[in-house]
Amino acid sequence: MSLAASSIAASLTTSTTALAGSPLLPWAEKGTPELACKDQTPTTACRLVWNVSHNTGFTGFFATWLDKPLTTLLWIIITFVVALIVKNIAHRMITKVTLRMAEGTMSERARERSRTIFEGSPVLLNKRRAQRAQTLGSVLRSIASVLIMGTALFSILGSLGLNLAPILASASVIGVAVGFGAQNIVKDLLAGLFMLLEDQYGVGDLIDVGSAKGTVEAVTLRVTRMRDVNGIVWYVPNGEIKKVGNESQNWGRAVLDIPVDIREDTEKVKEILQTTADEMAADSPWQDLVLEKPSVWGVQALAGDAIVIRMVLKTAPGKQGDVARELRERVKRAFDDAGVMVATPAP
Repeated sequence: MSLAASSIAASLTTSTTALAGSPLLPWAEKGTPELACKDQTPTTACRLVWNVSHNTGFTGFFATWLDKPLTTLLWIIITFVVALIVKNIAHRMITKVTLRMAEGTMSERARERSRTIFEGSPVLLNKRRAQRAQTLGSVLRSIASVLIMGTALFSILGSLGLNLAPILASASVIGVAVGFGAQNIVKDLLAGLFMLLEDQYGVGDLIDVGSAKGTVEAVTLRVTRMRDVNGIVWYVPNGEIKKVGNESQNWGRAVLDIPVDIREDTEKVKEILQTTADEMAADSPWQDLVLEKPSVWGVQALAGDAIVIRMVLKTAPGKQGDVARELRERVKRAFDDAGVMVATPAP
């Protein structure tokens, strides 16, 4: 009975081995991965080598000399690849977000008006948006790259067994020293970053920063370059700009103070001014630049032998100067035709 049971067990073992399709290799030795790897909890790599070779000597050699270096190298490669993938995803997201921010949410009417504002061409407007998107994207991508690759580098150094505490302490000291020595540059960079994020001004805008006034030609994180009416180019560090007046944002207002002789009929003068302004607002191309019906506010001041009458026009951004000059010429002709005397107000 026992002989029959033994023969059945042997045949089952042989059948199981054949079904598994894993015959022993010629150099295979008896043992276990724990014994071959000389560890009660062998690594996955060592266990894999044992399962493939079934050789105690080769598995022991691998566990002693190759297991840890290869595992560390594999971990470094995986960390580096994952960091590159995350960096690429972050760059794509930053580019998409900055482009969407630069495009804005203007309506079609506002887009058409913007095209008219910039001399019938959206070149300057597109340049402003493109530069803003490019600058913001470049800064944010650089920050993302430094954070992601820096984290990966410290993870790799930690896997190599280096003590990161002294390195971090040294980096902190150096960072504080560099930040203290270059605080003006850091101040300019931070001011430029917030200026771009808030879209305070851009290429083509007419701005007044106190120390200089002119049309913006370029905006970087550190400086703003503008050209004044005399053609002088000004480079203003962003950190030095305490306040800025933008004459080219959303809309502008042309304010004209017209002095006439104190003996003139104010109602007649106001009617002439209103008619002249309305005719101008209806003419091309001024009808695209005057956004609302002109308004004569009335007597602004009594100056010596003159009465100062104020009138205002809401204009497209940055075009109030052109509108005011044209309206002054028309008012002068209208006054000449009506016999109204223009006076010189007392200083």
